[in-house]
Amino acid sequence: MRRPKAAWLLAAALATASPARAQGLALQVGRLFDDGGWTSYGVSWRSAALGPLGLAFGGTMLRADGFGSARLWGGDAELSLFRGGRPGPYAIGAVSGGFGTGSAEPWWRSWSAGVGYELLPLRVLSLGIEGRYREFGPRARSGMELAIRLGANFGGRPRPALAARDTGDGDIAAPAATAAPASFPSLSTAGSSLTRGDARRLVDGIIATADSAIGTRYRFGGTGEDGRGFDCSGLIQYAYARHGIRLPRTSTEQAAEGRPVARDLSALEPGDLLTFSSTGRGVTHVGMYVGEGRFIHSASGGVQTSMLSDGDPYGRWWYRRWVGARRIVGGQG
Repeated sequence: MRRPKAAWLLAAALATASPARAQGLALQVGRLFDDGGWTSYGVSWRSAALGPLGLAFGGTMLRADGFGSARLWGGDAELSLFRGGRPGPYAIGAVSGGFGTGSAEPWWRSWSAGVGYELLPLRVLSLGIEGRYREFGPRARSGMELAIRLGANFGGRPRPALAARDTGDGDIAAPAATAAPASFPSLSTAGSSLTRGDARRLVDGIIATADSAIGTRYRFGGTGEDGRGFDCSGLIQYAYARHGIRLPRTSTEQAAEGRPVARDLSALEPGDLLTFSSTGRGVTHVGMYVGEGRFIHSASGGVQTSMLSDGDPYGRWWYRRWVGARRIVGGQG
């Protein structure tokens, strides 16, 4: 079959394309409605692969209903889209294969595709309900499979705050975890009264604060309070507030702050706010430029660093939806 072979190659490529971020162990029990009925059991290890894509490898066993001795044993590789780190719907596709015992065929292969909905009852646990179409070979067996998936999530917590670091001009930038001042300076103060060295130290600290949150899970409406995760604008607001600059809460409001910067990579400075639109009708996402074509943001896979490049597979998605930039801290150059 050509489709399973292609899926295996895609899974292998994604496994090496990006270092894993969020990880988790999952147990799954399902029901295949075909050939008299089968009960499926699975265990898998999941990690983030590339942006919103997740990759999982595991083992599976299917047991025929009734008093028959048919068993199918094997392994599987699965790709998921938008699963992990947030409640909501996701898509899944997998290829499987192995051997049979008892009255089952001596070997088997399978591909499946479907959708699921993930709940997050606790910070470290996830509960998913999945429905997929599954087709087997060489014996013609196919049908719908419904399953319940229980996952244990590892990672997704903020890393310890970075220590103070040398900025390169003999001064030390403030640590990322320093508390925000009781009173916030205005944006006009941050934009006009800072010397170049002061602006550089301020931006270095802001970026360090955002960087210390890499790996934190995505949470709609999240501002980082009690370690519960960030949405895109919550991360930006948090990083700037830790260094005394108050920004509005939403991405649309943040897109009106500071001063505009040309939509050109060569015009960007570290700390610039990047705005994106996935609909073409207003800003729907924000991130922070950190230099060398990279930016920090909180997306479906959690707080992460991505490329802003038309030549990068994941970065191309963002590059083509990049609509503008704003400079919050002036005086850098």
